[in-house]
Amino acid sequence: MTALNDVLKDLAADIDEVAALVADLDDAAWNTATPAPGWNVADQIAHLTFIFELARSAAAEPEKFKAITASAGADFDGAVDAALKQFNAFPPPQLLARFRALGEASVDALGSVPEGQVVPWLVNPLPPVVLACAGIMELFGHGQDIADALGVRREPTDRLLHLVNFAALTRDFGYEAHGLTPPAAQFRYELTAPSGAEWTVGPEDADQVISGPAHDFCLLVTRRRHRDDLALKATGADAEQWLDIAQAYRGPHGEGRTPGQFADTDR
Repeated sequence: MTALNDVLKDLAADIDEVAALVADLDDAAWNTATPAPGWNVADQIAHLTFIFELARSAAAEPEKFKAITASAGADFDGAVDAALKQFNAFPPPQLLARFRALGEASVDALGSVPEGQVVPWLVNPLPPVVLACAGIMELFGHGQDIADALGVRREPTDRLLHLVNFAALTRDFGYEAHGLTPPAAQFRYELTAPSGAEWTVGPEDADQVISGPAHDFCLLVTRRRHRDDLALKATGADAEQWLDIAQAYRGPHGEGRTPGQFADTDR
């Protein structure tokens, strides 16, 4: 996986990009419904702010992190809902300021973790670089929800490489979410970057291959587009099945998106 400093630099850039999406919105626009059922734009920013506070505390104040997650108990969704109420209670300018501040604080905290040390997380301790990639995944998915709600098209960048690597690392989350046993053999991913570069992950002799645009791949694994609307190709039965269940986050798979849902905005 890419060096931590490179990932953190790109994480900071993604924070700035998402902040720019909402910086000039009026109060009514902050209340715009997003494709995530029941969530408006403010909810999306509040959720990301909560995630950044979790990451910051995991890296800089592990005992505080443990207290936050312990209070959630078995109801992490309930904790997320409580966090939405906590953060989106602020007026939009204050919420955006907290989003920026906690995002930057999480970048600084992850960058200060001693080399070779892991930090606590929701299921297993993680290296800071993996947690930073998870942050990029969160920003991509929730940023896409905001962009879709506002009718804005985001220009993909090669910062998506970190999300590609993270999705390959978490390939089995989709199987777990559907109660399926993951295949033992690794997949290979052959993807075209926004710049036109070719990215490959996984063994060259793999029988199961996913290929296509890296941006489409990221939309798939964050479940922000239906596979029918993406130019991804599967070679092998397991890879074909995976395109239907892929997700780069742990937990319930949710409703996802329907075919053609964004036909107008994706033109």
